[in-house]
Amino acid sequence: MVDKKDILDLVGKYVQQSVLNKKWKKGEDWVQYSGPFFDENEYIAGISTILDNWFILGAKGREFEKKFAPLIGKKDGILTNSGSSANLLMASLLKTKRGGNLPEGSKFITPVVCFPTTINPIIQNGFKPVFVDVTLPNLNLDLDKVEKLLEEDSEIKGIIFAHVLGNPPDMDRLMKIVKKYDLIFLEDCCDALGSTWGGEPLGKYGDVSTCSFFPAHHMTMGEGGFVGVNSPKMRMALASLRDWGRACYCNSVKPGRVTEGTACGIRFNNWFKSHPEVSYDHRYVFEEIGYNLKPTEIQASMGLAQLEKLDEMHSKRKSNFKRLHKIFSKYEDKFYLPNSLDKADPSWFGFLLTVKDNAGFDKMDFIEFLEENKIQTRSYFTGNALLHPAYEEFAKAYSDPWSEFPIASKSTNDTFFLGVHPGLTDEQLEYIEEIVNKFFDGE
Repeated sequence: MVDKKDILDLVGKYVQQSVLNKKWKKGEDWVQYSGPFFDENEYIAGISTILDNWFILGAKGREFEKKFAPLIGKKDGILTNSGSSANLLMASLLKTKRGGNLPEGSKFITPVVCFPTTINPIIQNGFKPVFVDVTLPNLNLDLDKVEKLLEEDSEIKGIIFAHVLGNPPDMDRLMKIVKKYDLIFLEDCCDALGSTWGGEPLGKYGDVSTCSFFPAHHMTMGEGGFVGVNSPKMRMALASLRDWGRACYCNSVKPGRVTEGTACGIRFNNWFKSHPEVSYDHRYVFEEIGYNLKPTEIQASMGLAQLEKLDEMHSKRKSNFKRLHKIFSKYEDKFYLPNSLDKADPSWFGFLLTVKDNAGFDKMDFIEFLEENKIQTRSYFTGNALLHPAYEEFAKAYSDPWSEFPIASKSTNDTFFLGVHPGLTDEQLEYIEEIVNKFFDGE
């Protein structure tokens, strides 16, 4: 008989020999801007779950939720299938009875430079985005303009934004604004896991907070996301929204074991208020207008393995950021370089660069040179979102979205970023320095 342990031992050996043993070749292989930081443990964890013949979200998922929530300063939360789904659930929660019954048409300030799935859940839930410009060099939302908008429009109910590449704005000032204007704060930490402000994790500050486990992000389970809250009622509402709108919460207390008894002890009961004579299975009573946004148990298993190396990954990201900053500090007359405020300690998602007006070259000159030399670059997501076809109806509210959001528009033309992921090697960073210097030496 084949033993499961023998299979997993062979998986570990295969991963070490055939997956992790590949050597990067200078000038031939890409210097990737991102990538998962795996060893054999993630593969073993995922395959072990498959061999246990359990696929849907269960005990491993709930274990992950409990372990992960404190990492973004929350008491509890739900695991979902992507960071974008996490943002959708975060916004959808506000419309539920347990989440505040916020009416459609409620206004939320959001930076005009962002990832689309920070804006989209606001629109998808019938709320209204109120756009604000960003600041150089870090592209975080302009808090002066935020205050001006709030002074001019008393109907604004909340604010939603992502910490740019892990780098927060002035959170002390932001939270004073949130308190002064009694705002709902939805905190998108999808790029900011491990970043802190004054020693406290980002994610702690929002009424609801999210994180992403896409392969480019600080940790990954292939795909995945998380919504963090402090209220048990909100957690139940989120779980319902994620799980078709189902009322039953037994999967949180006894995940994957409902046949052994239910958390409430009354699975079959008169759950319908309009017809109390009907006895019905609580697992098929629906309390919210929900989705199906569950991840798999396989993802959760891999995520638990990733948690074991988070400290190492954060350390490498910070070290790689410092190295890139040193490389580009020679060219401060050409680029706006990223920086952080005194109370911030970012676990950087990327190294943000904006070409200055008088640099003598444009962004495309530089990034094409890097890409020709096998160094990956990325634009900073939307640039000015109001230029995109998806948001043309919102752009009509402005006479000229290009000139009315000047920093956003500059970022569209002139901003890009490089990776700082933990898989970058010293050899690759030396190669980046070599190619950057070649560009400016005119070779």
